[in-house]
Amino acid sequence: MPRIPPAARKGLLTLHLVTSLGWLGADLVLLTLGIAVQRGADPAVLYPVGALVGTVLFAPLSVLVWLVGVASALLTPWGLLRYRWVLVKLVLTTVMVGLVLFLLTPNLRHAGALGAALPARDRADLVIAPAVSTSLMIIATVLSTYKPWGRRPAAQPALAGRAPNR
Repeated sequence: MPRIPPAARKGLLTLHLVTSLGWLGADLVLLTLGIAVQRGADPAVLYPVGALVGTVLFAPLSVLVWLVGVASALLTPWGLLRYRWVLVKLVLTTVMVGLVLFLLTPNLRHAGALGAALPARDRADLVIAPAVSTSLMIIATVLSTYKPWGRRPAAQPALAGRAPNR
């Protein structure tokens, strides 16, 4: 496992926190815009703003958070597959990035182009998606804070003089 100096490790952690907070902030902006339209705000004004936030901020931040998180896991003692909480965060973030890039961002662009002509069933998706995403980001934050479950059995170091359990 590669080791990085403590200052670089703290820099990587800071970058991960800043990009994650930016992703959460952009997500909350999208949720706020979606709720505002549901409450009567002009979709011809707000949906193009949502498309801009999603394309210029939200999608790039999601990829950056994933990349920095993977780099942090690989370059620190936590490892990528060593601890269950890291593995769960990796899966959650990977799924969220995929949904952002291949579902939400195209939907935001579509809503931005249609504005008030966007059907009601599609408007609900622009509230549900950021609400779910925000919830998953909060779960990932809790996992990072409490670090539950310990090491994965396959990642446990073998004890000297003892046969592994089968």
